[in-house]
Amino acid sequence: MIADRRTSVAFTGHRTYRGAAADALRRTVGELYALGFRTFLSGMAVGFDLAAAEAVLELRDSLPGLRLVAVVPFGGQEARFSHADRARYRAAMASADDAVVLSPVYRAGCYAVRNNYLVDHASLLVAWYDGSPGGTRHTVFRALRRGLEFVNLHPQRAGVALT
Repeated sequence: MIADRRTSVAFTGHRTYRGAAADALRRTVGELYALGFRTFLSGMAVGFDLAAAEAVLELRDSLPGLRLVAVVPFGGQEARFSHADRARYRAAMASADDAVVLSPVYRAGCYAVRNNYLVDHASLLVAWYDGSPGGTRHTVFRALRRGLEFVNLHPQRAGVALT
C-alpha cells in the first residue's frame, strides 16, 4: 500500500544498468529520506529497478520508516530473468514491505500499466535515463507532464526537455 503519494518516490531506468551509480543511488535515497520521503516504489525489472530496490533495502535498517513497495507488472515476471537476476528479484520481493501485482499473467501493455502506476503513486521520480526511446522514456515524460520532481542519475543526461 502506498500511504501518501506526497512522500513516495518511484524509480525507473534501463535494463542495461550495471551498477554505475550505486553510490549516487544510495546517497539519493538517504537525501530524499531526510526530506521526508518514506515510500519507494520499484518496478522490479532487471537493471536499475532491482538495484534501486536493493539500495532501499540496504538502507532500511538505518532509516526508520523507510519502505519498499514492489510494483510488479505481472505474476511470474522473474521467470524471464537470468538465474542470478531471478535470485536477486526473489530476495528483494521477500524483503519488500509491500507488493502490488498488477496482472496475474503477462498481457500486452502490462509494462506500460506498471510504469503509469509508478508515476500515479509518487511525487518524485528517480531515474537512470540516457535519452533513448522505450519504457523509461515514456515513464520520464509522463512524470514530467504530470509535474513530478525528477532526478536523473545518468551522467550523460542531467536534464530532459519535454519535446
